[in-house]
Amino acid sequence: MSDTDPRPRPGPKGFSTRAIEAASRVPRLEQMPTSVPIYQTATFASADTDELGRVASDGRSGFAYSRISNPTTTALGSAYAEIAGGEAGVALASGMAAIHAALASLVRTGDRIVAPLAIYGSTRAQLLRTFGGFGVEVAIVDMTDLDAVATALAAAPTRVLYAETIANPTTFVADHTALADLAHRHGATYVVDNTFASPYVCRPLELGADLVVHSATKFLDGQGRVLGGAVCGPKKLTEEIFKYLRTAGPTLSAFNAWVLLKGLETLKIRIDAQSANALRLATWLEAHPQVARVFYPGLPSHPQYELAQRQQQGGGAIVSFEVKGAREQAWQVVDHCRLLSITANLGDTKTTITHPASTTHGRITPEARAAAGISEGLLRIAVGLEAVEDLQADLERGLSLI
Repeated sequence: MSDTDPRPRPGPKGFSTRAIEAASRVPRLEQMPTSVPIYQTATFASADTDELGRVASDGRSGFAYSRISNPTTTALGSAYAEIAGGEAGVALASGMAAIHAALASLVRTGDRIVAPLAIYGSTRAQLLRTFGGFGVEVAIVDMTDLDAVATALAAAPTRVLYAETIANPTTFVADHTALADLAHRHGATYVVDNTFASPYVCRPLELGADLVVHSATKFLDGQGRVLGGAVCGPKKLTEEIFKYLRTAGPTLSAFNAWVLLKGLETLKIRIDAQSANALRLATWLEAHPQVARVFYPGLPSHPQYELAQRQQQGGGAIVSFEVKGAREQAWQVVDHCRLLSITANLGDTKTTITHPASTTHGRITPEARAAAGISEGLLRIAVGLEAVEDLQADLERGLSLI
């Protein structure tokens, strides 16, 4: 009950009743808060049964239960859609939940998905094991080979063409305009994981994509504090994702949504600085005698450099490189780091380093890793905001031992 509740209040109550009502009373608010409040509540009381029935059946028209919708999480979904160029957005519990919700809203048993050869390991597992186990056919193709993509789409009716803007961990760049055109010519929905780029670096919806998914844990928060995910696109598609959310329950907490909203405010500033650091670090690595190859879309040596220049705002913050050697030498570099955090997370103010073959892609076969370009000597760095000279010195400690 709030100070503005129009219902008449009953007479004197027992102490416990008064204590509960006093602690639950929402203060009258005449001024607009400058930060979206955290609506940390499981349920919302309605004025009458008609209103409760309406908002319970349509979580977009009001609020009844936070598993269905919550003002703070709704604000995040809308904010993400606005900066990503979508008509509507949905916030979810994690990036993998966002991917699952987007795909589950589109495919059924017997449908077909065409997905990239170079792709995040957990996404590959979700596609092949989870959706494959439900009778969805998944075709894996090199997304940088447009002829191969066209052949795969023409081979059989395809419901979804799935891509990553910047592939994890090889940083191969997907040509969204060309891929969207191919998808639509073959009657497929083009779904893009834009996590590595962020909506500041690239906006696939403006290039023809139908849906964009994002692990909000990365970059949107920017300080490694909370998990979250987001999907955006046209209302007719996001409404189906919202229906999935309310029944499957991959719900984002109000607190996490609030943290992510605050992170959005500094997204551009952080990524501008991280991208500048990443380019300097990639340039240094490319000249290092113990580095065999560097993968960074901001380097002219990158195979999709010109494409990245056309469709991206900078090269992003992810740098991958191969050391001269194999797993032993790569681990040696990682294990001698004292400044870089040894973790598979990314998009943080802190620079992180990981060995994809044993972490993010450790569950797929060696043959599949090799086909995707993930060698035993490959390392992935998510560049943060530290001084580049300090990052170089930290990496040099292990590189000098090779």
